[in-house]
Amino acid sequence: MLTLLVLTCAGVGLTTTGMLRHFLTVRLDQQLSDTGARFAASLERRDAGGAHGTDGQSGATGDSGDTRAQTPGTFGARLKGGVVTDAGLVDGDATDAAVEAGDLPPDAKDLVRLTTRDRQALAALPVGGPPADVNLSSLHRYRLHAVTGQDGDVLVTGLPLRPVEETVHRLATVELLVFGVALVLAGVGGALWIRWSLRPLGRVVATAEAVSTLPLSNGAVALTARAPDDDPRTEVGLVGSALNRMLGHLEDALAQRQAVEERLRAFTADAGHELRTPLANVRGHTELALRHPDPLPSAVRHSLTRIDAESQRMGRLVEDLLLLARLDSGRPPTFAEVDLTRITLDCATDARAAGPEHRWRLALPEQPVLVHGDADRLRQVVGNLLTNARTHTPRGTEVTLRLTTSHEGAPPGRPVRLTVTDTGPGIGLQPPERAFERFVRGDEARSRSSGTTGLGLAIAHTVVEAHGGTLTVASRPGHTAFTVLLPPGEEPPSARGR
Repeated sequence: MLTLLVLTCAGVGLTTTGMLRHFLTVRLDQQLSDTGARFAASLERRDAGGAHGTDGQSGATGDSGDTRAQTPGTFGARLKGGVVTDAGLVDGDATDAAVEAGDLPPDAKDLVRLTTRDRQALAALPVGGPPADVNLSSLHRYRLHAVTGQDGDVLVTGLPLRPVEETVHRLATVELLVFGVALVLAGVGGALWIRWSLRPLGRVVATAEAVSTLPLSNGAVALTARAPDDDPRTEVGLVGSALNRMLGHLEDALAQRQAVEERLRAFTADAGHELRTPLANVRGHTELALRHPDPLPSAVRHSLTRIDAESQRMGRLVEDLLLLARLDSGRPPTFAEVDLTRITLDCATDARAAGPEHRWRLALPEQPVLVHGDADRLRQVVGNLLTNARTHTPRGTEVTLRLTTSHEGAPPGRPVRLTVTDTGPGIGLQPPERAFERFVRGDEARSRSSGTTGLGLAIAHTVVEAHGGTLTVASRPGHTAFTVLLPPGEEPPSARGR
């Protein structure tokens, strides 16, 4: 707005000063036309009567000529054959001002001294043409008009442009002051007015920021915040009304999502519980058939063995689904002080026994590392990471299990770091974090010697998050590292609210 006002004021100022200059110049031309060449003609008659001679060197005259009814400061000159023969100035306030300014000597108020350049400018005036502006050295700018005299000479009459310029400059100064004050007042008043009028927008922003801090990723969410100003008659009211409608739609969508997730968790839990009994029956009958004293055909025994293996695998899948359902329902694990060093050592021993074809390395600190968590669930995290490394890497792969605090000698309160690193072919997923999704396998780059459920890493990730920690992965061919960061031996945030 200030830019537009500046442009408008500049346009108004230029237009008014231009029009005023044009108007005053036209009035000056009219005055020249009304005055005629009487003063210049008197110089012509004076020369004809021999009243006074002309100094050919200086071009100065000592007689003012006929100054009756002439405006003070009127300039007159006579040219003969293109040469200035006489020049004079009507004595008055304008001449006094010129003397006071030092443009004329004190003893020659009615004298006019012309330079060679002034004479050339006077000789170049169009005879009978429109008035022209000429800058005379001793008199500054003049509006001059040239006409033909009675003796074939040229008579030049002029009026000073100083009054016109002073008037225009005075108007420009007044406009600058007025426009400057107006712009300052408009800027201050406009800023205050806009700030006052946009106060409702600040409340809308506060509402949006409050909603942005809500945990919308999971769980039941109540979006009770609403923009207080929703008057559709104002622009801010339209924004507030649109925000309230959006929040209403978002609340409905989140409620529907939560309902679907709850139904899905309920279905998973119910299905898991229902599948436990028939799976147990299948495994029981399979074991009973395998223990039958009568010899069984090899094909039947092989089928029964496969049934037993698959039922055990399906049982593990059911247990994993039930565990995920319990974790998703928001029920936290049972927290207590846990020696993570002992859990790491036990899991490494089990992994070495399950995969003797791999090269296992274990790095533990000298002092026990204590964390606050669920021992069984943390054991499951370490076991799943080691099982994942054993299952998805070829024989001879080196697997390193390392447990450290943030760095040796660090003060208490630093996070506990557990890493499982292998030298296998890497994870064939982009990004590698997709490995934490449920039922996702990196079969493209990793070999698989036996079937897996695709839930091991998802369970580990969920359990670590329930303990207030993080599980990350970095993978490239020849190096894959899973890193678990857990809070030290203090109550994690998820347990404090219980």
